[in-house]
This record gives sequence, structure tokens and C-alpha cells, in this order.
Amino acid sequence: MRIVRLSDSVAASEQISPADMPAIAEAGFRVVFNNRPDGEVPGQPSSAEMAAAAAAAGLEYRFLPVTAMNFPGAPLADIAAAFDEGGPVLAFCRSGTRSTNLWVASRPEAERPQAREQARQLGYDLSMADRLG
Repeated sequence: MRIVRLSDSVAASEQISPADMPAIAEAGFRVVFNNRPDGEVPGQPSSAEMAAAAAAAGLEYRFLPVTAMNFPGAPLADIAAAFDEGGPVLAFCRSGTRSTNLWVASRPEAERPQAREQARQLGYDLSMADRLG
């Protein structure tokens, strides 16, 4: 599991497993935000499996599956609330890129340039967030 800090209260990760949930809780996260659609690849844990493991570890679980084709997948205000309420938040997808794009796109306009710069310095491709302006 590779966790990349995007801000003081948000981090992104590549695909995690149900077995990672206790370590995520021990690391101080309170919310796990899954941005990966179920069945994207064979063998990937389902959202139901991830939700059960999160609950067993005392974590809140949120599911907003998103792809490059339906990005951002929900109103940005709802996405911002998912990142900003109840954290610290660990958001994950296949590589962390979609989750990072969602975080950048959901930042208030005044914070977005700094969020973009932070994500780019961390090596993330922001082409999905860039489409939204």
C-alpha cells in the first residue's frame, strides 16, 4: 500500500485490500473513499467487501466510482463534502490518479491552483481535472 499525502487531511492510494483497513485506521485515517468501479479488473475486491472491512476497522466508507469517461461522476460540491467531512480521508482507485483528480477538481476555486501544483509535484496526471477548468 502506497499512501501519498495530498494535504493535511487527504491522501491518495493505489488499490488497497480489505486486509489493509486496520493499518489505515492505525495511521489515523477516519474515512476511506473508494473511487474505483466494481469489476474494473478481475480479482479486485468489491465495494461491499471493502465497506465491510472498513466498518470492522472502525472506518467510515464512501463509494463514488468514477472513470475517465464519467469524471467527475457527481456534483463537485458532493465530492468536496466527501473529502472535507469527517477526515482524515484516504481516497483510492487503481493508481491514485482518479482520486487525486477528484480532490483537485473539488477544491474551492481559490485553493485549486495550489492543489494542482501539489498534485503535479507528486507526479499525478491531472488531465481529468484540467477538463473542468
